[in-house]
Amino acid sequence: MADVLIIGAGPVGLFMAALLLQDGVEVQVLEQRTVPEAHSRAIGIHPPALAALARTGVAEALVAEGVQIRRGVAIAGGKTLAEMSFAGVSDRFPFVLSLPQGRTAALLERRVSELDAGAVHRGVRVTRISDDGGRVTAEAASQRAELGSGELHYAAPLVIAADGVRSTARALRGVPLRAKDYSDNYFMGDFADATGFGPDAALFLSGAGIVESFPLPGQRRRWVARLGRGELTAVRQGGDARWLMDCVRARTGLEIDPASNSMLSSFGVRTRLARRMVTGRMALIGDAAHEVSPIGGQGMNLGLLDAAELAPIVTAAVRGQDIAARLRTFERDRTRAAAKAVRQAEINMALGRPLADGFLAARNRAIGGVGAVPAVNAWIARRFTMH
Repeated sequence: MADVLIIGAGPVGLFMAALLLQDGVEVQVLEQRTVPEAHSRAIGIHPPALAALARTGVAEALVAEGVQIRRGVAIAGGKTLAEMSFAGVSDRFPFVLSLPQGRTAALLERRVSELDAGAVHRGVRVTRISDDGGRVTAEAASQRAELGSGELHYAAPLVIAADGVRSTARALRGVPLRAKDYSDNYFMGDFADATGFGPDAALFLSGAGIVESFPLPGQRRRWVARLGRGELTAVRQGGDARWLMDCVRARTGLEIDPASNSMLSSFGVRTRLARRMVTGRMALIGDAAHEVSPIGGQGMNLGLLDAAELAPIVTAAVRGQDIAARLRTFERDRTRAAAKAVRQAEINMALGRPLADGFLAARNRAIGGVGAVPAVNAWIARRFTMH
């Protein structure tokens, strides 16, 4: 029997595993996927999360592979309205790191394997969780032929659920959610970068809806377009790389090469906040506890910071210490952090919605004015990077 079961081998679950293994805590990580997720939506790692990741020794490898976004620019009508520097947000990591989530997970899994080669169990789908007050038992079905067709059983004094927005563990334990759905929809894709923006992020403030552009490793760039009325239907009926190319050209005047496309995805926006992050001997972290809008790139970072705060509490529990008060503080603080992220995401989305010409001009003037005030610019940079 392990000290801790971790459900989910995404970046958050793997980071938690690495933190605990480094402290001498025995863990088993249960992951229903037989192979890692191929496509990545999340790409941005903010400075506080990078500082937390440094505790496991993976930050240097992440930074070596990623693109350091040290500046963002807001553009309208071909003119730069405002610039935002991240130079003052951190002494060690004065940038947002752009790296596909799949690579973040791979480097974390490598670290976990260095600490315990047998910690990650893939092809394991949890079907039942029982908490008798002294330990938690997880029953699971095998997704891999070599594991056999019978039911698998795992047990530990503590369970950490990091199994994403459709968390099975959360559902099995009956944890209720506060839910909100938004009308905002987006279409995004990755293409070869011929813009000349280099490592800068660019926000194009068009009346038809914002277009966001972020650098990726390998001289590639991600484009994210907010869809207006009628465009969501068009995307669902046949949106492809050429459709996104036309959208980017119309709103920014820039050309992207549809033949270089490597990923396309459309998505809506919703918020799901668990009413409890701690229930009995199980704690929820990451998207299992709080799903927020991907606009602003806060979701994965929230989960990484959950793990960083929870890990020493779990280690203390394994060593026999009373952690009840610390768990209450953890739940309170991380719930507040999630609520703050939701508010920031709502602001981000509001700034990018379609606007008529008169309102568009007023908004753009306001953004330009705010960007010209150094103190306000620095404050917004810190908010954007989750400080």
